[in-house]
Amino acid sequence: MKHTELAIDDLRSAARSLPDNGLAGAREAAVTHLAEHGLPTRRNEDWKYTDLSAAIDISNRWLRSRTVTPSAGLLDERAVALVGNIDANWLVIVNGVVADRFMQQLTGSGLDVSRLSTETSSLALQRPLADLNVALLQDGLRVRITGDGDKPLGVLFVDQADGDAGVAQSYVELEFAAGSTAEVIEYHVSDGDADHYANSVLTMNIGANCDIKHVRLQNRRIGHVHTSRTSIALGRDSTLTMTGFDLGGGLIRNDVDIDLSETGASVVFDGLYLAGDGQHIDNHTRVDHRVGPATSSQEYRGILNGNCRCVWNGKAVVHEGADGTDASQANHNLLLTEKAEVDAKPELEIYAEDVKCSHGTTIGQLDESSLFYLRTRGLSEQHAKQVLTFAFAADIVTRAPVDAFRDTVSASVESRLAEIVAADITLEIAG
Repeated sequence: MKHTELAIDDLRSAARSLPDNGLAGAREAAVTHLAEHGLPTRRNEDWKYTDLSAAIDISNRWLRSRTVTPSAGLLDERAVALVGNIDANWLVIVNGVVADRFMQQLTGSGLDVSRLSTETSSLALQRPLADLNVALLQDGLRVRITGDGDKPLGVLFVDQADGDAGVAQSYVELEFAAGSTAEVIEYHVSDGDADHYANSVLTMNIGANCDIKHVRLQNRRIGHVHTSRTSIALGRDSTLTMTGFDLGGGLIRNDVDIDLSETGASVVFDGLYLAGDGQHIDNHTRVDHRVGPATSSQEYRGILNGNCRCVWNGKAVVHEGADGTDASQANHNLLLTEKAEVDAKPELEIYAEDVKCSHGTTIGQLDESSLFYLRTRGLSEQHAKQVLTFAFAADIVTRAPVDAFRDTVSASVESRLAEIVAADITLEIAG
């Protein structure tokens, strides 16, 4: 099968047309690296189940037309509607453009916010999709968190896709000062009937003795494409508790890289993905234990319905000398139809001796006896399935560590599950 290739000449032209500011050098370097290495294909082991052709096709069409996307000001009202009832200090990025209005409201919040374009930035991640992000980056945010604020930091990524194909690149750097205690909300949404591709990068540098909580919710329009990279480094004796939720989108790929290079660091990260007919959701995680003692624990759960596919690949690497490492992985999946497919791959690479490591994965269907019991108590088949699927998801939902955002997460998960179960009933009747 022929692989769609990114139009490098059009990409270079688009990058050079962006403002000559602190990002110019980073853009040029990113284009050069992409021209040399290209984007991953299914021949790459980490991409064998996920085809980026849809993202590349949308990008090429956008590069040819250079459609002007709606400005941040045009979607302020939409952003306020989404986050107005969530008590947090919000930053908003609309179609890749930083919204000034929200930056100006962050006075006295324990946050120091600046734009990446105002000073020379290298942004040298040298990962293919991160390179694509930087090559077309209009602007980005650098946020230093001292832990003095009394509210979570919220970052809303909202995109509008109307008319022609649209592309949005977003980049946010978070730096947590030593001793910080902070909460972070990451919220991705999109609207519109046109094809759209969003590509985001989030980096978190966590200082020593920090306690950080982070929740990510992706609830884009079904059919839109989204790729993300989250790169995290933890300092000595710091803890990170993180939960991610993927509900929408057509093609979704999330890469999470966590570096444990300091003793006493601890990370707990969980995920929930809900996939309906036509969706493809891929979560790839990697934890590098470079020293010990340090701990990492991850659990991802998936509920799949219809002709859809999900991927979970969790990797923990225990480097030589990282004695005292404690690493665990778990992945559990609930398939509502025979057409749903999941590819689960836990990986442990251990080069140290005194370690405690475990992994496991399960794939199953709804328990028929539990379903029958609920039916005998007067619940309809659809209602009974909703109860059982939400109970399966609730273990992850209740772990969402930011209280101010938990109601939004719970309502979004419950709404999406109702859609998935209703579709399941419809498919069975049609069958």
